[in-house]
Order: sequence, then C-alpha cells, then structure tokens
Amino acid sequence: MHNTLSTLLIAGTLSMGLSGITLAGPREDLLAQFASSAKAANPAFQGFSAERGKALHTRNFASGKADSPSCTSCHGTNPLAAGKNATGKVIEAVAVSVTPTRYTDPAKVEKWFKRNCNEVIGRECTVTEKGDWLSYVISL
Repeated sequence: MHNTLSTLLIAGTLSMGLSGITLAGPREDLLAQFASSAKAANPAFQGFSAERGKALHTRNFASGKADSPSCTSCHGTNPLAAGKNATGKVIEAVAVSVTPTRYTDPAKVEKWFKRNCNEVIGRECTVTEKGDWLSYVISL
C-alpha cells in the first residue's frame, strides 16, 4: 500500500512539474532550422518576427507575376478564412489556429514557399522571410 501511494505521489508530482513544458513539434523544428540558417547567413540575426511576417503577407510586389502581387491575392486578406487560387480552387486558411495540420510536413512547406515566393516576389524567399511568415501564421 505504501509503495502504491508513493508511486502515485511521485507520478502526480512529475506530471505537475512537466505540465508547463512545451514539446517541440514539426513547425517549431522547422523554425529552428530556419533560425540556424538565418544566423549562419547573418550573425546579427535576432529572431523571427510575426509583425514582419504579416507585412510580407500583405505587401504588394511588382517583381512576381502580375496576377499575384501579394500573398493575399490567393490567400485573402483574412488569414483566418479560406482563400481561392486563380482557378477558383479553395485554399485552406493559413492560420494554424484554423487549420492545425498546416506546416507540419517540411517538404510541403518548402515546396509551397518555393512556388509561392517565386510567383509573388519573383524569387525564392530568404530563410528570414520564411521564418517571419511562419511565425505570423502560427501566431494567429
């Protein structure tokens, strides 16, 4: 009986002590990889910014395709709502709070960054831009 009670007390204490720990997931791992690359490219790198990510998301670029001058061209101005591409296909909301399975497959994330950045900006996004934008949509 004493051993059972002790085991329960230890288990309870451990679970309470660990409850504040946040385990990293695929998005956090991806952000860590982006941060490492950003720091390697620029030792003054201080971290990603959701505000810069929002600015990137809403900015109009003249260097990409004319029919998609900004991320909002397809994703819409409300990141909590679905968007539509040029052919009318519905695109799930970019906000993680609405579409929690988004940005969990690093290969898909890179595929879409490559495609969308080239179409909107006219070049591949930098790792800082990727990290800022991902920080923005995770924050919503």
